[in-house]
Amino acid sequence: MKDWLNNKNKKTTTKRSTKKGAQAKSGLKSSKQTKQAKQLTKPSVNRWRFQFVITCLVLVFSTVIGRAAYLQIIQPEKLIQEGDKRTVRVKQSSVQRGMITDRNGVELAVSVPVQTIWADPKRVLDYPDFDTDIRWKALAKVLQMEEHELLARITNNQDKRFIYLKRKTNPVVADYVQQLRIPGVRLREESKRYYPAGEIAAHVVGFTNIDGKGIEGVELRHNDWMVGTPSKRKVIKDAKGREIEVLEEQKGSEPQDIALTIDQRIQSAVYQELKKAVQTYEAASGSAIVVDVETAEVLAMVNSPSFNPNNRMNVSMHRFRNRAITDTFEPGSTMKPISVLNALEYGSYGTLDLVDTSPGYMRIGGRRISDPRNRGMLSLADVLKYSSNMGSTKLALSTPKDSFLGLFYKMGLVDSSGVDLVGESTGLFNDRRRWSDSEIASLSFGYGISVTAAQLARMYTTIGAGGVSRPLSIVQTGIEKPAERIVGEDVAFNVLGMMESVISADGSGKNAMVKGYRVAGKTGTSQKAMAGGYGHDYVNTFAGVGPVSNPKIAVVVVLNDPKGDYYYGGETAAPTFGRIMRQTLRILNVAPDAVGDKKIQLADIRRRRDDVN
Repeated sequence: MKDWLNNKNKKTTTKRSTKKGAQAKSGLKSSKQTKQAKQLTKPSVNRWRFQFVITCLVLVFSTVIGRAAYLQIIQPEKLIQEGDKRTVRVKQSSVQRGMITDRNGVELAVSVPVQTIWADPKRVLDYPDFDTDIRWKALAKVLQMEEHELLARITNNQDKRFIYLKRKTNPVVADYVQQLRIPGVRLREESKRYYPAGEIAAHVVGFTNIDGKGIEGVELRHNDWMVGTPSKRKVIKDAKGREIEVLEEQKGSEPQDIALTIDQRIQSAVYQELKKAVQTYEAASGSAIVVDVETAEVLAMVNSPSFNPNNRMNVSMHRFRNRAITDTFEPGSTMKPISVLNALEYGSYGTLDLVDTSPGYMRIGGRRISDPRNRGMLSLADVLKYSSNMGSTKLALSTPKDSFLGLFYKMGLVDSSGVDLVGESTGLFNDRRRWSDSEIASLSFGYGISVTAAQLARMYTTIGAGGVSRPLSIVQTGIEKPAERIVGEDVAFNVLGMMESVISADGSGKNAMVKGYRVAGKTGTSQKAMAGGYGHDYVNTFAGVGPVSNPKIAVVVVLNDPKGDYYYGGETAAPTFGRIMRQTLRILNVAPDAVGDKKIQLADIRRRRDDVN
């Protein structure tokens, strides 16, 4: 039984094996037949697809070739420009603005290096959570801004790569910002103008704007001279910012320093005296000028009220005006020496002749001209000493009108004073052919003409120089100024001696006396013109020269509209003149020429000058 079962299983297994082998042989045969069939079958081609692909390839390559040809042949500059934008850089050196100094080398304007805080908005906004960073609050506080305002400046300029946050800040703030290390916030070095003299020389020196460009005073007039040009280097840089090649190198020009004729010691003393006078007499403003008689160089030019050029916040624009050269006024009796000069030069009067001023008044062309009282016969010196309107009128009318009017032109009263500063006025003078006698009379005592303090200073400098006129100067150029003799030396010195009587115990300018020195001068009090005539506001002036024995300086003081109890030039401008004259002569170390009752004679001037020559 067992053997029968085993034989049966063997037969079954043998059948299955035989069956599988037959199936395998059949499958192998079928596979071979399929492969052979595939090899015998030819592939079909889709023509429209092939043509579309070929057409696209031709169009693409044609476009590329056409564009390349256009850029290379027709418009090659554009590629060059685009390449230069990425690789070519122009580097320029920083140039400090030139200094302004006084005649002794004292610095009046200097440039100091400072830091400017700026930001790259794109770089800042790339920083995650920049608006929640507490460092922005610290930055806003040190920049004196609100945090939201600071962040708004960043977000509103997100397309820019450079914006200013704070221009020209102080070193402490810059160091603090650097320690904050805020991404995208950087520092760059700039220069800031600093004025050591402050308000004392503000109107002369002027100031610059935040970009370093002069906009007032000497800073404006000689801006191009002091700026210079920076050196430039055109280089090629790689992607890492490394310098590969220098394409072009251009050497700049060094900035030039400016030396003024101003003496800072005198400038400071004059400013203090003028400021005190404006406050004491409650004047609206004041101006004062000190000029070297021999060279016509301005030693001091001040105005009050002034301003601090280092901090001009909340300063009214009118305070920037240099009133000594811009504001005009009717000079009043300070013009009377011209009547005396003209009469002596023409020969209608001699130094010893008398002028009849009786009865103290007269009418010319329907206008009354008078003195405070009848002074009778007056010498030429007394005409100046007592400031007689009658005397100056008769002197002016004693010569041809052309002779009298011509002296105003020669004295520089209808032209620029020569200081060569922007904004200078040339005054107001009616240039016409016909002048009535009443107009000549008014002109003889300072009405009908408007001048600046600088023009008046030039006139008295000419008298002190013995009749030689030179334009005023305020910048040292090394070029000799043209000189013109307009009246004889003897005539000029005689009038100077006559003006000395004005500053005497009984003269109208007695308050201008300087102990130890002989000083000559003339007071002036003029009413300010208004619509329909003259009002009740006054301009007080005093102009003079000292010392008389050897004139060194000419001084002019102008006080505009004093509001106190005193409103005459002899009461306000004269004492101010005296204090300025005294301090200036001492600073210049000028020897006294009046010791006790002894006075050095005027003739000594010629002898000393001859010895020098």
